[in-house]
Amino acid sequence: MVNVISHMGVGLLIGLALSLKGDKLRAVVLLSVLPDLDYILYSAFVFANINLSPENRNQLFYLIGHREFMHSILFILLITSLLWFRTKNWLFTVGGFQSLFFHSYLDYVTSWKMRPLYPFSTDTSIMGAVYFFDPLLNLLPVLPLFIVIIGNLSHRRIIKGKIKRFCTFIANIDDKLYASLIILLLFWLALMPISKAFLINNISLTEETEISYQSTYPESVNRFLTAYSYNSTHYKVLKISYLSGIEESSYVEKVSVEGNISDSGAYVKRAENLYRAGVSQEIDYPIYKVSESNDTVTVVLSDARNPYLADVAYFKSFYRFVFDRSSVEYEVYAGMYGGREERLGRNWFG
Repeated sequence: MVNVISHMGVGLLIGLALSLKGDKLRAVVLLSVLPDLDYILYSAFVFANINLSPENRNQLFYLIGHREFMHSILFILLITSLLWFRTKNWLFTVGGFQSLFFHSYLDYVTSWKMRPLYPFSTDTSIMGAVYFFDPLLNLLPVLPLFIVIIGNLSHRRIIKGKIKRFCTFIANIDDKLYASLIILLLFWLALMPISKAFLINNISLTEETEISYQSTYPESVNRFLTAYSYNSTHYKVLKISYLSGIEESSYVEKVSVEGNISDSGAYVKRAENLYRAGVSQEIDYPIYKVSESNDTVTVVLSDARNPYLADVAYFKSFYRFVFDRSSVEYEVYAGMYGGREERLGRNWFG
């Protein structure tokens, strides 16, 4: 998950490297943030609280949910085709494609699940090879913005002296400079996923099990958080790094029951089925906490890694299912990505 300024910086970098100017340069920069309009669209839908069937709500989520269809390969190809048919300018079309592609890839390579193959597949996936506060990934795209601003100030004679001479120097090598920055960015974006693959393979050999590449998330530039099913009752959560291998490990119980609830397994299964009927699917390693009060049974579903990665809101989602013992009725409450708990409508689930 890269910030908007960095996305715009990448778009500007692409446009400058292709020597685009004027409206075409501005359009390529705007295209670099176009996919994130889905956040506004879906927020408006949630705010409107439209009552839809579970099937229709799910399809709408796939279309306008954040980092869903507007971050997919099909969306990129559709917008690229539109650019070509409207302008017949291959250089501008290439710039637009690169700007859209880099946006989705930068999101995909950081730390959030996406559906890049929708509508052909609704399976989620993520690379999660680069920390989303990675200095290079966030600062390098800002350099073109800085250079353009300084250049404009120099052109207007607002700044003089050494800075003006620096601007003149940059203007003389700008084509090579922007190309070099793109090459550096591409090198980094290729190196990190490969490095992560070697790390995961090493940890898998150490633990004598298969560690999931996609379910291993960056905690910092060189550290990751991962987990696997240790046995039928526990997960093993690991903090790993390029420098030290396994740094910390702990065991997390899959199901914990408060008190003597003889049919707790049935309610856990019911909560699991309801969650699986939804579309978010952000929980990779589900743990269930079961409790009973009067005539209701409460099942809280969260991810085993929640307590171990405090700075990443993605792991902070939880669902609280409240089942009525005397009927089939139930209520569901959720706190999404670290947000406050809210009651969900029945159309969240099939």
